[in-house]
Amino acid sequence: MKLKQLSVFLENKPGALSEPCRLLAKAGISIQTFSLADTREFGILRLVVEDSDKARRLLQRNGFAVKVTKVVVLEVPDRPGGLAAILDALDGTGINVKYAYGFTVRRENKGVLVFCFDDPDAAIRVLQKQGINVEGGAGLLKRSKS
Repeated sequence: MKLKQLSVFLENKPGALSEPCRLLAKAGISIQTFSLADTREFGILRLVVEDSDKARRLLQRNGFAVKVTKVVVLEVPDRPGGLAAILDALDGTGINVKYAYGFTVRRENKGVLVFCFDDPDAAIRVLQKQGINVEGGAGLLKRSKS
C-alpha cells in the first residue's frame, strides 16, 4: 500500500528539528517513523504520521515548506539477504529506488521498510508478483494501546 509521507524542509541549525516535532505533539499527531537527511544549508525531515493531511496543514500554517510524497511500506525478512531479495525483484524493471529507511516497528523475524520509488504503482505490482508483502499500512498507523 502507498502511504503519504511528509517532507519538511528545515534550516540546518540547532533546534530546527524540535519545532515541527513539538507542533505535532501538541496537536496530538503521532509520528510513526521518520528520517532526517542533511545538506550544508538545510535538512529534510521525512515523516509518516497518523493524519498526514492534518499534519501538513498544521506545519504549513506555521511556516514550514512541506511536500507530500507517496511511499511504499514493505515487510522484509530480518535475515542476511532480506533487502537484497527486494532489490533483486526490481532488477531489470527500470524502477528506481529513490531512497528508503526503516519503519519503527519490528515483527516476528521481519523488519518493515519505507521505500520511495519513481513509479510506486509499478513497484507494488512487481513486488507482489514476487511474493513480497506490501504492507496494508492501516495497522502500522494505529497507536499501540499500552
